[in-house]
Amino acid sequence: MKNKILEVKNLRKTYHDSNGEIEAIKNINFDIYEEEFVSIVGPSGCGKSTLLSLLANIEKQSSGEINWSKENIVIGYMLQTDSLFPWRNILDNALVGLEIRNQLTDDNKQYVIGLLKTYGLGDFMYKYPDSLSGGMRQRVVCML
Repeated sequence: MKNKILEVKNLRKTYHDSNGEIEAIKNINFDIYEEEFVSIVGPSGCGKSTLLSLLANIEKQSSGEINWSKENIVIGYMLQTDSLFPWRNILDNALVGLEIRNQLTDDNKQYVIGLLKTYGLGDFMYKYPDSLSGGMRQRVVCML
């Protein structure tokens, strides 16, 4: 028998705005077991991104439970739209995290340049986000 890695019970997420309450997710229940491949499918606006944000602990649920079987779960999650700064070229966008943490050294910069080349973006590192395809922009975001 495979181990349960995630249990979601009675999950609910409500947003509030000037017009009142918007229920994005209501009464969601499911389990995920080891080695399962799960897809979340539904029409636009049905709460897919909200559910992923809750599972990744980017947002807090209004009620219900999200129980991971292990502590310190690492989740990779790519947002629908990238978060690149339009006034910074691709290299500068890729370096922003190091700048914020005061860890921008020549060695770290060379490492990031190497990553850009590995991701197929070496020829584009001095271009700006609006000149890249959506897929190329997402590759930069993966590096951040």
